[in-house]
Amino acid sequence: MNKNEGSQTKLFPETPSAKLQQPMECLGLTFNNDEERRNYFLEILRKKLKDPEFRQVEGFPIGSDEDILSLSDPPYYTACPNPFIGDFIKNHGKPYNPESDKYKREPFASDISEGKNDPIYNAHPYHTKVPYKAVMRYILHYTEPGDVIFDGFCGTGMTGVAAQLCGDKSTVESLGYKLNDDIIYSQSTDENGKVIWTPFSRLGMRHVILNDLSPAATFIAANYNRGFRSNIYYDELQNFTDHLRKIEEEYWTVNISNNEIHNVAFIVWSDIFYCNNC
Repeated sequence: MNKNEGSQTKLFPETPSAKLQQPMECLGLTFNNDEERRNYFLEILRKKLKDPEFRQVEGFPIGSDEDILSLSDPPYYTACPNPFIGDFIKNHGKPYNPESDKYKREPFASDISEGKNDPIYNAHPYHTKVPYKAVMRYILHYTEPGDVIFDGFCGTGMTGVAAQLCGDKSTVESLGYKLNDDIIYSQSTDENGKVIWTPFSRLGMRHVILNDLSPAATFIAANYNRGFRSNIYYDELQNFTDHLRKIEEEYWTVNISNNEIHNVAFIVWSDIFYCNNC
């Protein structure tokens, strides 16, 4: 299971190493830095993995404790059923009071057309993937900033992406909505064709619990929604491309003559068959 929680409105915020050393708050607890936060929750998860009943949870992955811990970044993401969900809901949830809470929304009925060429959407292919901007319209219609949303079949976590970007002004405006401070307005026309802007939601990130039966899906979803350390990513990407370049040179270059090295552009394969009866 994967949980996404944080205060950023940008999907991939810059996370320099200096920021990781600053005090931070997580689930109501304060830590001196991000590493201290991770070690604290890893130790809790380590003890939880020793509980035989916990390992009997349906769908528990087949793997060693160390493998699960190395993949996990608790409490945000665990490579097993997430034992911190109760704490997450307790910290972010708002108990429903039927006497004071007057929640009412008309059914969202509108044609939605979103393309699949967005860079975020194309970062990782996945079957049944829904564009996050389509999901944003439903979240903005039915929820308020800070609400907790549960997606039990999250796939690559587009609901989490959408919930984060509900706090990003430029992304919300790209949906055709208008903002005045943190109030979001939708456009409609009256019977005379006059344009009307009606307030219907507020700008702000929502909190999401993401879950899926596929461990691969939750891993992809976690990386879509966690803070993005671009300096580490680009260093690793450069190392990977350098490695691929060496492989390409080994297999796709030829020495024609006089030590002239040329790249292979394409190969034509030709078969010649002889008939034994001719």
